[in-house]
Amino acid sequence: MVSTDPRARLLALATERGASLSGLSELIGRNSTYLQQFIRKGSPRKLEETDRRTLARFFGVDEAELGAPEENSPTTGGVPAGKTPRGEWVDVPRLPLGASAGPGALALEELPIGAFRFSARWLRQQGLDPAQLSAIRVEGDSMEATLRDGDEILVDRTPRPLRDGIHVVRTGDALLVKRLDTGRPGVIALVSDNPAYRTLELPPEDVQVIGRVVWKSGRL
Repeated sequence: MVSTDPRARLLALATERGASLSGLSELIGRNSTYLQQFIRKGSPRKLEETDRRTLARFFGVDEAELGAPEENSPTTGGVPAGKTPRGEWVDVPRLPLGASAGPGALALEELPIGAFRFSARWLRQQGLDPAQLSAIRVEGDSMEATLRDGDEILVDRTPRPLRDGIHVVRTGDALLVKRLDTGRPGVIALVSDNPAYRTLELPPEDVQVIGRVVWKSGRL
């Protein structure tokens, strides 16, 4: 059962996600001890609306779980976390990770360092759930000319049957962005669009699919 105490619920969510209270405090633009004081000392008495909304979207929960008044509950016409009314905007977290389009990048820290703002209407038209989206940077040149070093990509983590296409995957501790080829039984091929790089063929158990790349931005 979900706790009705917003302090206990926030602590439980942070523990489940492996997120530090100091990092979450920085996410909402506060000093590093802000949320620790909120949970441990009860100061402030309640989260401000903008802070609560940012945290609810990060965790993919309803704002009511973090102390929102009843009028903000979905049962009374409010908007759940990760959703927005028609015509508004959605902030998709930008993670401080590099998905390597080269030899491989270590993926260790996953607290947001910012956000990209998208039209909620556009995301709906694309069939994308804001709560399942994150943005990361491409590193390396093995996916050129489709993806270039420094491009930002939007990753959809919605669980779906695996299919061909460009995905972010984890192999060991390395985070890669590659084109997947699932045409051979018992093998997942990680294909580089740059012909200078060889295709990696791995057993499915060695490839963790993080999500599908659904959008990119980059400098001209």
